Amino acid sequence: MKKIALTSVLAVLAATGANAANVIDGNPLYMPQKGHFVSETVVGSHSQNDQDWSLGERFGWGITDRLTVGLTTSVTEHAFFENFSWNEVALDAAYRLIDDCAWKLDVLAGFEVTPMRAFHNSMFEKDMTTYSWMAGVRGGYVTEDWTLMAHANFIYTNSGMFNWAYDDEYNQNHNLNLGVAGHWTFSDRWSAIASADYYKTLDSYFDANNHGLWELAAGLNFNFDATKYLGVYISKDIEHNDGGWESQDGIGFGVKFGVDF
Repeated sequence: MKKIALTSVLAVLAATGANAANVIDGNPLYMPQKGHFVSETVVGSHSQNDQDWSLGERFGWGITDRLTVGLTTSVTEHAFFENFSWNEVALDAAYRLIDDCAWKLDVLAGFEVTPMRAFHNSMFEKDMTTYSWMAGVRGGYVTEDWTLMAHANFIYTNSGMFNWAYDDEYNQNHNLNLGVAGHWTFSDRWSAIASADYYKTLDSYFDANNHGLWELAAGLNFNFDATKYLGVYISKDIEHNDGGWESQDGIGFGVKFGVDF
């Protein structure tokens, strides 16, 4: 469920003005138009350890103006490649149910295999590989200058691709992800984004004092033109452990490049 720093910050769709041309600039309700491809590349370091560097890539394709599919993967290195991991391969799809002027509503689905290769262990090792299924919704309000978005995702993870049974409860998890994001376009070239995501494991065998994890992020984006942008981001994780909320050491940071073609 945890990705590299800030890969959950997506790109744009706006309703009026310059954004009506489907400008990609970091807006969380962006969807590529029919026949368009999207590439989003992220290089980042997590807040817990600035010696861990990750490279992530997501490709998206607009099948129609309302339906898009995507492929995501990432790799991480630690201490100048002393350890190296290929984190995941994930497929996702989004369908826009409501596209009524400024109001947007999407239904989401996804599947993920992780890790593909980590710490010299090969993919599909029985004791380490997990398979996740996701279903969710996202929606919000889009204007020429700003966007507000909220989403809710349910994620089921198990050690088997199609293992829906509960014969080994410690190998399966039911997770809830809730989030909000805001995007503000304050010039033809510049925009800002902020987001907050909450992750909670719902299974009763986990410690009752563990109330989940907050991921907070903020970024600044520069538009080269209507099809390319570059963003810089910072992030912070806050966990609930031993009966209280605790901010993790350090601040995550990353650089992101997006292109619509």
